[in-house]
Amino acid sequence: MGEVISATDARRHFATDASIFSMAPALIVYPQNENDVRKVARFSWQLAERNRIVPITARGSGTDQAGAAIGNGLMMVFPAHMNRIVELDAKTGHATVEPGINYGKLQQTLMTHGRFLPPYPASLEYSTVGGAVANNASGEKSVKYGDTRSFVRGLRVVLANGEVITTHRLSKREVNKKLGLATFEGEIYRSLDTLIEENQQVIAASELQVSKNSAGYDLLDVKRKDGSIDLTPLFVGSQGTLGVITEITLETESHEPQTTLLIAAMDSVQQLQTAVLELRKLSETPSAIELIDGNLITTVRASHPNLLKNVIDKPYPKFVLLVEFDGKESAQKKGAKAARKLFDKHASSYRQEHDLEKQSELWKIRHLSGVLAAHHEGGKKALPIIEDSVVPANKLGELLQATYDMFARYKLPVAVWGHAGDGNLHLQPYLDLSQIGDRQKAFKLMDDYYRMVISLGGSTSGQGNDGRLRAPYLKELYGNEMYAVFQKLKRIFDPYGTLNPGVKVDVTTEDIKPLVRNEFTV
Repeated sequence: MGEVISATDARRHFATDASIFSMAPALIVYPQNENDVRKVARFSWQLAERNRIVPITARGSGTDQAGAAIGNGLMMVFPAHMNRIVELDAKTGHATVEPGINYGKLQQTLMTHGRFLPPYPASLEYSTVGGAVANNASGEKSVKYGDTRSFVRGLRVVLANGEVITTHRLSKREVNKKLGLATFEGEIYRSLDTLIEENQQVIAASELQVSKNSAGYDLLDVKRKDGSIDLTPLFVGSQGTLGVITEITLETESHEPQTTLLIAAMDSVQQLQTAVLELRKLSETPSAIELIDGNLITTVRASHPNLLKNVIDKPYPKFVLLVEFDGKESAQKKGAKAARKLFDKHASSYRQEHDLEKQSELWKIRHLSGVLAAHHEGGKKALPIIEDSVVPANKLGELLQATYDMFARYKLPVAVWGHAGDGNLHLQPYLDLSQIGDRQKAFKLMDDYYRMVISLGGSTSGQGNDGRLRAPYLKELYGNEMYAVFQKLKRIFDPYGTLNPGVKVDVTTEDIKPLVRNEFTV
């Protein structure tokens, strides 16, 4: 059995993640193996059967910015012990890992075999693979390769009652066997099958026209027309609310370290919008189309004047695009040539770089967001509260302009960055959580911003997921009928409400306001 800790200092440490919320656990558990996870789930289930609810929250490195990695019950922390590569098939590139493995270490290992996991988040050096799967994370490479869900081939999951199941695509015959089981797993398959059959039209209509989406539960590809069922898409992005993942089998991609990078300056929202849409249409898809606005460069340069020395000069453009091509040399050349052609039309200036060292210097511009997150002005700090919107690519310009207008109304400075190719933006307003006025402003800003994103046909979460922060907007995003389906789904997998409650569904803004910290530190 792994360690169990109740020390006040430990509980205080695990009361926060990278979000603005705080909630101290009753106990911290470091599971040694899957059997320990089963014992914890079974213990919680048995208490629930006697009307005593002790929730379970699974946690990796605590980098979640939406408050899904905190809870007031049993906190299971995975990196201490469950952090191994179980199997790596060099031929197929498939890797089976435990959830607590550090993402960066796995990536390094894969690269020594000429492979990599493309949907890595910006936090890969200090986050876990389990956290990335729980959130359906993605990042700069997702415009070409897709999100985490696209790479998960199967899971081992501990259910709410302690049963262990494996997930992968089951044929209709295999599904019928599951439907006949006299176990909790069998009950789940029966109830889920009914739920999907009764709500086919509602589920089909729920698909958002965005390139990636981590909001809600993904029911779209669980059951196919041939009768096959795969629970994997449900658990990926479910943030530990349907089960606790103990093993992950991943598909990987061939890795070519040599890439071609172009950096382009844009002087208007319209220029940027047109360039992004044309880049997305290229026959050789860029592996990254990343955005930084001039406000971010100016803000960081003011506090760190030497950080971008000899990298970018004044006057700073309104927008900077970093466009990368990877893969075969011929494909890179073809893609870069096409990109140069369109930059001749739409960019005020651009340059191409093939040298890895010089590319690294240029990528510093995109990584300025990390500096912004650490910056503070008196008590005001950059808050991750409107951090993860995604809209259809052709609405990127509208979202940008509306964002600038909104921050002007609130008399707040604004800096924007993100994955332009996906229409996925990040921004963190400077507010002081110790001030009542700023706390109220934070929630007004969230309401206005997420409603604006929804009105543009977007999702409140492209890659960071709902957590506690964005869960209150799910009903508005999907509508009452689909939200009711989410609620029923949660009850099917978690009838007693022991799996990370307060995350995803049945969460209101009033529920989360008391959880906001008085001071924000990461």
